[in-house]
Amino acid sequence: MTLRVIAPSPHSTEISDMRDAHSKTLPKPSRKSIRWTSFIASPRRGRAVRGLEEEGNPKHRVRVEHNRDTLLVHISGENGDGWTTLAIDRATREWSIAQRPRQLDAASAAYSGLYSEEG
Repeated sequence: MTLRVIAPSPHSTEISDMRDAHSKTLPKPSRKSIRWTSFIASPRRGRAVRGLEEEGNPKHRVRVEHNRDTLLVHISGENGDGWTTLAIDRATREWSIAQRPRQLDAASAAYSGLYSEEG
């Protein structure tokens, strides 16, 4: 589905396309979740915390990286196997997503899907 919306920048009156997407539709879970919860930071010895983990399931992790142009959101599998990475262009909010067994491979694929070689 494509929606026409006002660009989020307060300095722009340009109309941009925003898209929703999904891999495949699944049946709704049969049980009601009690509540939404958040990932938590797990303190590391003498270093800044760079990742988050699910409370009670430290193998399920999330990490966000960024540079001036791009955000990378890395999400591990529930048991720590495999990675899903979402790459977002900071200026336009265009995005790309990839899944791979290794975090670096998922990040590389998502980044490559976001940006063309010309640029």
